[in-house]
Amino acid sequence: MKLPDQVPVMPLPGAVLFPHALLPLYIFEARYRQMLDHALHRHRMFCVALIKPSCPEWRAPEDFFHLATVGLIRACVGSGDGTSNLVLQGLQRVRFASFEQEAPFPVAKIDIIESRGHASVEAEALAAKVLELYAKLRTKGRELPRKVDRYLSNLNDLEMLADLMASTFINDPLRRQKVLEELTLSQRLRLIIQYLLDEIGTAAA
Repeated sequence: MKLPDQVPVMPLPGAVLFPHALLPLYIFEARYRQMLDHALHRHRMFCVALIKPSCPEWRAPEDFFHLATVGLIRACVGSGDGTSNLVLQGLQRVRFASFEQEAPFPVAKIDIIESRGHASVEAEALAAKVLELYAKLRTKGRELPRKVDRYLSNLNDLEMLADLMASTFINDPLRRQKVLEELTLSQRLRLIIQYLLDEIGTAAA
């Protein structure tokens, strides 16, 4: 899917969108209602950006991370009071190159970010370890929806595996952001293994 040169940005606390993942959102603030209207009348796309933990709320672009994921609005249901519920599907990692607009909502010019070091023997071994850890998480009652679970067992796309596992099972938003920003596939899988081991340890405690 071709991405536009610039997209609206929705900075949020604790929210990190990954490619391939789905993110349900409730739009109620006036500025984000405007942002949603802007997106729906153009490409049906916008970015979710993580607000830095040092900022209780964002005021300027330096208050949120500039590597994010462009999402496509897959479904949107408006209410009579002007609020909306929507589902955003992650498409592609991007970096904000500059801002065409900062208020009432940011609009960023974007550069597409590509992963480095695609599937290799090393990456396949790391992915097998990720799936092994997922099996342990399942025994503790944490699992993906059945349809996705079946899909993962036959998945050959290691990037999709990494992104779905990070999105679903890594709770800490700064850790999710670190995984999102890691562009080398093998290193991304190593991070996920490290974080999943922590999650399993927490669940066992």
